[in-house]
Amino acid sequence: MKQLIQFIKDWTLPVAIAIGSTCYLLFYWVPGLDAAGDALGPVFDLIFPLFVFLTLLVTFCKVDYHQMRPHRWHVGILAAQLLMVAVNIGIIFWVESLPDHSSPITSKLLWEAVLTCIIGPSASAAPVVAGKLGGNISTMTTYTLLSSMVSAVLIPLVFPILEQVIHVDFLSAFLVILQKVSIVLLLPLVLGWFIQHYLYGLHRRIVSMPNLSFYFWAISLSITTGITVKNIVHSEATILLLLLIAIATFLLCFVQFAIGRGIGRWLGEEINAGQALFQKNTALSIWVAYMYLNPVASVGAGCYVLWQNIINSLEIYEQRKAQS
Repeated sequence: MKQLIQFIKDWTLPVAIAIGSTCYLLFYWVPGLDAAGDALGPVFDLIFPLFVFLTLLVTFCKVDYHQMRPHRWHVGILAAQLLMVAVNIGIIFWVESLPDHSSPITSKLLWEAVLTCIIGPSASAAPVVAGKLGGNISTMTTYTLLSSMVSAVLIPLVFPILEQVIHVDFLSAFLVILQKVSIVLLLPLVLGWFIQHYLYGLHRRIVSMPNLSFYFWAISLSITTGITVKNIVHSEATILLLLLIAIATFLLCFVQFAIGRGIGRWLGEEINAGQALFQKNTALSIWVAYMYLNPVASVGAGCYVLWQNIINSLEIYEQRKAQS
């Protein structure tokens, strides 16, 4: 039993992914569980944002708010993201201009799926993983806020152009995205500051449990994985296209991770910069894909969340091994 508990502690994120995938497939393949699945669906819809909120609240209780200011590496990572978005848009327009679209490689959906994993903001939980790896939670939190603002401007500008959705109002789209970001990011940030300064007993209890935010995030990851598997199972895309999307997002994970680490090494924040560019808010990316693009494009962000958390697990494992 002790070995099992230790295994779960060592590989929390892969275990969370496995649980989320298995649970959804179990409910999908066993007809007798249909009624239970219908009843539990709204429950998971309710507790998912709750656990994301709790993850960030616990993390922000440990933030040094005096360090929350812009840094050089923030500019470097944002510039890299904008360049990658521009390159991806160029590829989409080039693919659109081709006379033959029979090959999945030249499918617009493939490259739109990749774009959702580039243009999205840094994950709300990125400070959690950065903290586990020895990064600076405060400067990472600042970047997450900046990244969310940039994506809130980029997404309403870029996606309607790609799909020629001329009825989309930029201001309305911007405010909707900003509202979603504010609820899951700004509110726990403000409450974290309040707890630090006024609720000393609660703050001490939270700080005394260093892995609490990480386990909250693991629960959120299980739910996200179940949603991802659901999107893949019910997708109308061909198996070949889905496979290419999975491969493309897998490679993109390493590309963004390597670029982020390279910029961070140059500017003195290797851990934070690597997490900032590569770890994405896939829940928001899935939502905007449904909002502006073809639902198939959301599969890209769904696959990306699996790849990025496998990489996160390997990073945490290497960090723990180095410390032992």
